[in-house]
Amino acid sequence: MSANDLQAIWLTLQLAAVSTVILLILSLPLAWWLSQTTSRWRALVEATVALPLVLPPTVLGFYLLVALGPEGFIGGSLEALGMQHLAFSFTGLVIGSVVYSLPFAVQPLQNAFASVPRELLEAAACLRARFFDRFRHLVLPLAKRGFITAAVLSFAHTIGEFGVVLMIGGNIPGETQVVSIAIYDHVEGLNYGAANQLSLWLLAFSLVVLLIVYSLNRGQAVMKLRGA
Repeated sequence: MSANDLQAIWLTLQLAAVSTVILLILSLPLAWWLSQTTSRWRALVEATVALPLVLPPTVLGFYLLVALGPEGFIGGSLEALGMQHLAFSFTGLVIGSVVYSLPFAVQPLQNAFASVPRELLEAAACLRARFFDRFRHLVLPLAKRGFITAAVLSFAHTIGEFGVVLMIGGNIPGETQVVSIAIYDHVEGLNYGAANQLSLWLLAFSLVVLLIVYSLNRGQAVMKLRGA
């Protein structure tokens, strides 16, 4: 495996780690609101969050590129302030990854929060427990598996991204070239051996991630059956 391939793997892991942390922070209040609200705007918010699941990655990547580039609202505003626009940068990759992987973080957390018995929260409220105490001591422990699933899926989904990161970051070795793009680059150069090595690494990683998720879900189902 070449130095560029190792660099692509390291950059991919960095991107996945940073994106996952940001996703969990952003998804926590959003998932809680979606699991508890009766607002008429809930359906619109849920549809917006789930949009990356059905929208072609290149479409999402194109609009993010326009927004983050020098002619876009965000990129142009940054350049007007004397800063660099975010297209073809690691920061741009992070933004694109967060947007594209948002449903993989929000939906597991939303389902976990929705499964927390309301009776427990109401009983704690009757005992004058503050909201943050109820959330910390009741909701978070009961929704722990949801957090793990959200983190694992977000991390894994970022590892396998292609269309969005290619549109926003291009193919700059050491800066924006992640594993999926490096594989494409090798195939374009007819270097199938190197492409196979990276593909096997990605395949093994994806299999481990799925085993973790399914094991967690199976364990939760067994615990529920025993509790019943």
